[in-house]
Amino acid sequence: MRIFERLPAPVDFASKPLLARCYSGHVKSSKQGHREVEHTADWGLEVWAPDLPGLMEEAARGMYELMGVEVSEESRCHRQLEIGADDREQLLVSFLEELLFVADSEELAFDGFLLNVQDTSLLARLEGGFIVSRTKEIKAVTYHYLEISETKRGLETRIIFDV
Repeated sequence: MRIFERLPAPVDFASKPLLARCYSGHVKSSKQGHREVEHTADWGLEVWAPDLPGLMEEAARGMYELMGVEVSEESRCHRQLEIGADDREQLLVSFLEELLFVADSEELAFDGFLLNVQDTSLLARLEGGFIVSRTKEIKAVTYHYLEISETKRGLETRIIFDV
């Protein structure tokens, strides 16, 4: 089930510590981050975070970075997204696919994330704006090599994007 709707009132993102993670660049700390990895014909992204919401946020930020997306600071918008899945990997792919769909259909991208994950259900409150520029296109998020693993630093995964 997927629900993507405009929020009736803006979410107070400034008061949410999870959303204060806006940054530019690949690695912002050893606890949470992402980096591009080599893949034959497609693009790969290695992502790590202490928990699943953090992993999903980093995956979204990394995907936007691979696409060279620049988000407008004017005309900000807020959205809410609900997704259910059979497992964590499917939840991650579904989340990223929804973000790709909105980027392609509405020219919107998000840089503020408040993510609540319960088992394999996601409630996301997002803040973003119109895409000012995009240098590359991603066709799809794949399940190729996708596995969310528990490690000493939390959760890690590798995501392959079809370009």
